[in-house]
Amino acid sequence: MSSSRAIAAVTRERGAKKRPKPLIRSAGIRLALVYAAVFGVSAFALAFSLWYSTVGLLERQVEVAIRNDATALNDHYTMGGLPSLVTAIEDRLAISPDGDAIYLLLDARGTKIIGNLDHWPAGLNQTDAWYELPVTRHGAGSTALLRAFGLGNGDQLLVGRDDSARTQLRGILEQGLLSAMGLMTLLGLVGAILIRALFRRTIQDIAATTRAISRGDLTRRVPQSGDGDEFDELAEIINDMLDRITRLMDGVREVSNSIAHDLRTPITRARTRLEDAALHASSPDDLRSAIERATDDLDGVVAVFQALLRIAEIEAGARRSAFAMLDLSPLLLDIEDLYHAVAEDRGILLRTEICNPLRLLGDRELIQQAVTNLLENALKFSPEGAVITFRAARAGATIEITIADNGPGISEQDRLRATERFFRAESARSTTGSGLGLALVSAVANLHNGMLSLSDNHPGLRAVILLPQTPDLPGD
Repeated sequence: MSSSRAIAAVTRERGAKKRPKPLIRSAGIRLALVYAAVFGVSAFALAFSLWYSTVGLLERQVEVAIRNDATALNDHYTMGGLPSLVTAIEDRLAISPDGDAIYLLLDARGTKIIGNLDHWPAGLNQTDAWYELPVTRHGAGSTALLRAFGLGNGDQLLVGRDDSARTQLRGILEQGLLSAMGLMTLLGLVGAILIRALFRRTIQDIAATTRAISRGDLTRRVPQSGDGDEFDELAEIINDMLDRITRLMDGVREVSNSIAHDLRTPITRARTRLEDAALHASSPDDLRSAIERATDDLDGVVAVFQALLRIAEIEAGARRSAFAMLDLSPLLLDIEDLYHAVAEDRGILLRTEICNPLRLLGDRELIQQAVTNLLENALKFSPEGAVITFRAARAGATIEITIADNGPGISEQDRLRATERFFRAESARSTTGSGLGLALVSAVANLHNGMLSLSDNHPGLRAVILLPQTPDLPGD
């Protein structure tokens, strides 16, 4: 019974996982809706602006015509009285009996004197105000824009224009704008669908690539359209990230293989010595000697792990808290004093040129270890009678610490990998070492916002640590 419930629960869980998400939760749908909304609002604003400008212009033209006509009639009334005004209205009506001009003159009792309206429009109660009212003219109804003016002795003059043509034109404009709005809305939806398709295709490419990589296929990359747009830029950034992840994974794999290979020999040797001593040691001295040799082998293993941990600590930036202002000149001179005697014992000439001062913000111990590693490598690979150059100078805003030897050097191809952990060139296979020295030097340089440069010294190797210096203070 319990197993049936578990199977049912798993089935429900899988069904829940496969259930499609609401469309509104899709980023492509949201982007398409935003685009359609912006396009629609823009189209509506443009259409409304055109409609308002056109209709408003027509209305202003009609108002100007009515106002000018009323002014001219008022001049007639002022100069010739009521007879002159009546004559002027008769002339206007005679010239265009079927025109759109509207006139109505009433006396103080409200009796019609002259005009082409049957009666005073209902609702027109104030003078010097604009009205748009239905009127009856020649027995036919229409809409007119009207304005009443008060004359002397209580007479009233109504001047207007038939608004039928303007109303018809406004209707045509509204229909055209509505059709344009529909077309623009359709175009907006089509554009939104195209944008969603483009967005979805790009996201699907990225999702397919990441799924393949999560399954272990590190060779997959996000395809690019070649248009050079933002999606191509995003794909390029993601591909660069994937390339770096691949390199890091390869590095981890190589480090793991190198650790297994380099540490297997000393551990096996220590184990063999201890087993041999346990079986064949004939005296306490023999047993003690075997234990000491095994301890030396294990100390070498511990030293490798300590170097790895130190490199990891440096690359993580944990040592930046120990940064302080320091002068490298005394530090480098102390190192020179220490290794000068070692070089003499091996028959090697150590030439030193240290400028003073060499100020920078950094970790004294790490820089000392980096320079020491380079000097030890130079001494290890230089034959008797060779010359090692140890130089430190300022070059613009940079401090250059140079150590050049006359040893076998490193080939150009191997120099590209010389700072990788556990990497050892062919010329160094027969010498002792773990292949971590240059990796540590490079990590120290990078921690100080600098770099390690390796080049051919013809013959030998020329290693240069480049570090940003701190400007001298006034008075130095």
